[in-house]
Amino acid sequence: MQIRSIQLPVVLLVLIAMASCESKQNGPSKEAITAINLKRGNVIVCGPAEKQFGAADFPITAHDSIKKEFNLAISLLHSFEYDEAEKVFASIIDKDPSCAMAYWGVAMSNYHPLWAPPSETELKKGAAALEIAQSIENKTKREIDYINALSAFYNDWSKSPHRARSIQYEKAMEKLYADYKGDKETAIFYSLALDASADPADKTFVNQKKAAVILNALYPNEPNHPGIAHYIIHTYDYPEVAELALPMARKYATIAPSSSHALHMPSHIFTRLGLWSEAISSNKAAAESARCYAESVGIKGAWDEELHALDYLMYAFLQKSDNDNAKAQWDYVRSIPAVSPMNFKVAYSFAAIPARYTLENKIWDEASNLELYPSYVPWKNFPWQEAIVHFARAIGSVNLGHLSAAREEASKLAALRDTLIGQKDAYKANQVDIQLKSVQAWILLTEGKKEEAIQLMRSAADMEDKTEKHAVTPGEILPAKELLGDMYMELAMPAEALAAYEANLKQRPNRYNSLIGAARSAEKLKQREKAHQYRYQLEKMLAPSGLVKKL
Repeated sequence: MQIRSIQLPVVLLVLIAMASCESKQNGPSKEAITAINLKRGNVIVCGPAEKQFGAADFPITAHDSIKKEFNLAISLLHSFEYDEAEKVFASIIDKDPSCAMAYWGVAMSNYHPLWAPPSETELKKGAAALEIAQSIENKTKREIDYINALSAFYNDWSKSPHRARSIQYEKAMEKLYADYKGDKETAIFYSLALDASADPADKTFVNQKKAAVILNALYPNEPNHPGIAHYIIHTYDYPEVAELALPMARKYATIAPSSSHALHMPSHIFTRLGLWSEAISSNKAAAESARCYAESVGIKGAWDEELHALDYLMYAFLQKSDNDNAKAQWDYVRSIPAVSPMNFKVAYSFAAIPARYTLENKIWDEASNLELYPSYVPWKNFPWQEAIVHFARAIGSVNLGHLSAAREEASKLAALRDTLIGQKDAYKANQVDIQLKSVQAWILLTEGKKEEAIQLMRSAADMEDKTEKHAVTPGEILPAKELLGDMYMELAMPAEALAAYEANLKQRPNRYNSLIGAARSAEKLKQREKAHQYRYQLEKMLAPSGLVKKL
């Protein structure tokens, strides 16, 4: 991986004074700018010299040299390279403190739609930057509208929930989209706002359909724009429509090859479609780029983007029955001494990687003894992620017949679900509740309560069908529908098992254990042609050294 840094151009003061973003009258004080605590430094580039982050063209009234920097920052924003984008906006502020849109850029760098809600520190920074932007007099109407639209997200951040403010921002961007017809950047940022405010329980995909119409209309004339490619992938990141994003998934990494996130993002679609070899290649490249970035900026340990890629990599290796490489990811993760920044996706990856390996391989003893690791993760801040470990321990325990241990883990899952309800995080509370119901169903089965077990397991599967997976994860730790199929097989009900496995494969194509289950249940039903079909499907997707588990 080639490590380079971009030296931001030094603009002569006489040229700065000629630009519109260049007026020094009524500019912010040095104290106000210092108080924002801007990230500064050269932009880190880990990729080919000839291509970096794609091409964006966001109109502002400024000297050409500042416009070039501003467009670099916008390109970085569109690939979610938020720290690097803030560096560029900070460089513009250092050269021209009266460039209002640079402060808007700082606020956008700290909002990061589609990720976890901003931290209190990020919210304070974004709000302070927008306050400065609003105080600067020399702005066009479009610039005023952009600043006011983003303020709809930051206003009352300490009192109003994140989702409500995301919807307010989306409605403000909808007005800008109507007011500035033909402005492609407005259309692109509006599409992002639509995806970010979409209801995860909305199976009609109202927001996503609006975004898709806008983005697909823009792409033919902007084939190298990182935001269009990126947001098309997010827009179609659902089983029902993932196929529509496959061409863009295979394109995006070539548009912004110096972005670790751009290298990873195509794997969302590859995973949705069960294209495991492509998912592995995508996340290997993303992890390598993330390691390059960590080394370049002096991070002691790993950058958070690497952990995110490793979770997807673990998932893909497991589906190809490549346990040697899957285990290597877990071993490597256990060797990481620190991660920066510490956030929700880091905690998710640390919890999910060992849980996936042990549960998908049915290593019940190891699953039942998983620990919250590493100790430097503040697990109390991440109840959803902590629940993954308790879920793994519960499933491991119940399969070993250790019912008291399984019940204890179920109690912990219930407590974590209640914590999330108290935090008004309905989505994550629902995800933990699905895990809890799954565990309780298997406890009932072990107790010999067959009908109650099936009813509760079907309830968990129905709940999961009504919600979408979070973008942080390649997939559920164990899909409830697959667990339902396993339960039917345990009860010698192969017809019901086959229906459950096949329903799961429609939503999660090429899942190894569902294919094995479908083949096994078809064989028990003496449906030899169908059994052969699933075995053949398994053989096609296996790693060269992979072996089909005994049917």
